[in-house]
Amino acid sequence: MSVNGPLGVTAQRSRAFELRKPANATRAGSSRLGQLGLAGLLLTGLLISISAASTIALLPEPLYGSKPSLEGAFANISFHLPLVAVIATLTLMFVSYVVVVRCAEDIPARAILTTIAALNAILLLAPPLFSTDVFSYQGYAREWITYGANPYLTGPTALAAGPALADPLYPYIGADWINTPTVYGPLFTVLSAPLATASIAASLFTYKAVAAISCMGTVALIWHASRLRGLDPARGVALFGLNPLVVVYGVGGGHNDLLMLLLSTAAIYAVLAHREWTGGALAMLATAVKLTAGLVLPFALASGVELGASKRRRSLLLGASVVTAVIAALSFSLFGIGIFNLIPTLHLVQTSRDSHSIVGFMIQVFGRSAITDSVGIALGVVFLYVFVKLL
Repeated sequence: MSVNGPLGVTAQRSRAFELRKPANATRAGSSRLGQLGLAGLLLTGLLISISAASTIALLPEPLYGSKPSLEGAFANISFHLPLVAVIATLTLMFVSYVVVVRCAEDIPARAILTTIAALNAILLLAPPLFSTDVFSYQGYAREWITYGANPYLTGPTALAAGPALADPLYPYIGADWINTPTVYGPLFTVLSAPLATASIAASLFTYKAVAAISCMGTVALIWHASRLRGLDPARGVALFGLNPLVVVYGVGGGHNDLLMLLLSTAAIYAVLAHREWTGGALAMLATAVKLTAGLVLPFALASGVELGASKRRRSLLLGASVVTAVIAALSFSLFGIGIFNLIPTLHLVQTSRDSHSIVGFMIQVFGRSAITDSVGIALGVVFLYVFVKLL
């Protein structure tokens, strides 16, 4: 492999991909089935967005009967979906997604990209779905900028100062997070600062717009990274960009995970293109949004055995080190030693507060016990084994 060629690309791989293409008649049938799946994704996405403002199963609890400004663009035509209909809609959406991914290489690329863009636009216009996290983002920024509290030491309880709940944002923050310090990286906290004094609606839809833009940016990076490696990009962009978890939960909920994924994917693309310094820098920027992104850097360091790999790794580490130093200096100057509280807060959330983690779900259902603690330790060991094995 050429030293200047993109990592992971081989001529044999590209030829093998071409040889696996099915006959034209089979591909035509696959294309029609895939386009039917695209239609299913659009229809179910539209149904979820239109019905959300009137459907309790799709909204986080604090939004029940909320202000019209938070109900999205479809509030005037919204209608209630029974729980069974919500489950059926989400099931159909997932089945459509599987069909599209399976047939992606036979569907016109323009149709896939157009559907991704349309789904992002539709979910952007909906009210926040399933989660109150988007309100917590503004809450942590507001307690820091408006009330002078350190978001890494205290939850947004400062918003409830006084005999009455003076701050209108307070009722929208999930009960589990009122007393929980922020679990987000310092870069995201700093980027949230300009929205601290914005209206709740403006903040909400700004975060959702950032999520949608990040999703589309990640799709573009996956497309170009696939082409760089000599692969058909259709399945990769469909796998990510049409994933119901990404568009309904991520964009629909305005989650910052998508900003983290944009930076992580940009880091991967930079490494594939032999821009190691940039890749290392981007990987640490992603980690400064959410610590989960730190898992990318070890794999970037471990990849490649070609000529010049040592120099490449040094450049990668240099970029990561420079950005880490800048982020650390910024963090200490703004949040002091409170930033060190991020790790114990994350541990607390994953083991008891967050029902999306396996252990957190078990604790919420069965209560904390030696069994749940043992499950947590066992899962940690499994994760470490798999991580090292993959490296």
